[in-house]
Amino acid sequence: MTAQLIDGRACARALREELAVDVAALRRDGVGIGLATLAVGQEYGAGAYERRLRRLAGELDVPYRHRALDGATTLPEVLAEVALLNADPAVSGILVLRPLPAHLDESVVFRAIDPTKDIESVHPENAGLLALGVPRFVPSTAASVFHLLDTWLDSVGEDRTDFYHRANIVVVGRSNNVGKPAISLGYARQATVQSVDEWADRTTGIGRHTRWADVLVVAAGKAGLIRAEHVSEGAVVIDVGINARTGPDGVVHMVGDVDFASVAPRVRAITPVPGGVGPVTDVWLLRTTVTAARLAAGQPAPSLLEVP
Repeated sequence: MTAQLIDGRACARALREELAVDVAALRRDGVGIGLATLAVGQEYGAGAYERRLRRLAGELDVPYRHRALDGATTLPEVLAEVALLNADPAVSGILVLRPLPAHLDESVVFRAIDPTKDIESVHPENAGLLALGVPRFVPSTAASVFHLLDTWLDSVGEDRTDFYHRANIVVVGRSNNVGKPAISLGYARQATVQSVDEWADRTTGIGRHTRWADVLVVAAGKAGLIRAEHVSEGAVVIDVGINARTGPDGVVHMVGDVDFASVAPRVRAITPVPGGVGPVTDVWLLRTTVTAARLAAGQPAPSLLEVP
């Protein structure tokens, strides 16, 4: 079996074209929009993500600002910065970049974000709405996973509803920003959903669970966790992992949570790293920023669930 490559870059380009139209419509309607990111300390992955968002916002003519705080910044100081963004009418979407330094309680920081500007749904109010199936916003990475799946199903002529209703989706990883929202999105599509994490690899063996997957979503943050023996033939594999690895040449490379070389020959379709989920995530975050701007202006916004 030769796996189809699910091209995240092509999917992101199509989304971006739609987004450019939406941003232009906002400007015609006189609706303000602005994205603000906040980082504490220096972390390679967060820095790379911020630079991509900065570039994309510039290309789409979305006002953008970034606040970089020292890694020793105290919790009260971080909360003060969040409060300033909450109060700024020019900011419609706020993203606090992960990871935060260990001395900061991220749950306290996330609770401080205005829920109507919380475009990654990290505030308990938004996380709860998503779990109930009535989200205000959907976290960009989890949303991108299912947007890629939906787009791929359309491309191969599969009926989305029929596929999901008979699919067993296994989500590897239980993070608040990817794993748990992905479970909620699987439920929203009426799929059978199973959740495991890397601890299964140390106890019963992760393959005992992942080999049952028709769709395997891997977001464990552990490079090469999933290998050929962990997947069934004909599965669809979505690799969310982005792990920085320095090669012998001293150059930093990004690799996924899936051992692509061994898994790809066994499965029906697979996302690459880089070039899979990541490009879609970037555009989706700006898409949600547009939604937040519309809601703030009292305008109707499209559903972000995209449930078939």
